[in-house]
Amino acid sequence: MGSEHRVVAGVLYRGRAVLLGLRSASRSWYPGVWDLPGGHIEPGESTVVALTRELREELGIEALVEPTVLFRIESDDMALDAHLVTKWAGRITNGAPDEHDDLRFVGVREFPRLAFAHPLYPSLLADLIAAQR
Repeated sequence: MGSEHRVVAGVLYRGRAVLLGLRSASRSWYPGVWDLPGGHIEPGESTVVALTRELREELGIEALVEPTVLFRIESDDMALDAHLVTKWAGRITNGAPDEHDDLRFVGVREFPRLAFAHPLYPSLLADLIAAQR
């Protein structure tokens, strides 16, 4: 299966909502869609180290990334591992305005109105939110 691009994403909860970022329309990968925060894994990084770095760079937070992979999505040219993030220090800010036009916590009821970076995100995230009771 594909792993040309190894990427990692964080599922950050607040209440019954998950943090999503609206990818800038000028991005070459998945422009103008809602995505989980995260990014590319650098050579030699674990997914946990990469996600901790990406969340620091993109959101300005120090996150406690759970080591277990919540879900994996693979395609011909990409492999994405998502990790749960329930605790972080600092205030979430858009530290990468060239990458995200907006950041916000989104509840399941809003999912049908959003264009997602991957078609599996709405069902995977809805199941995860439901399990967080």
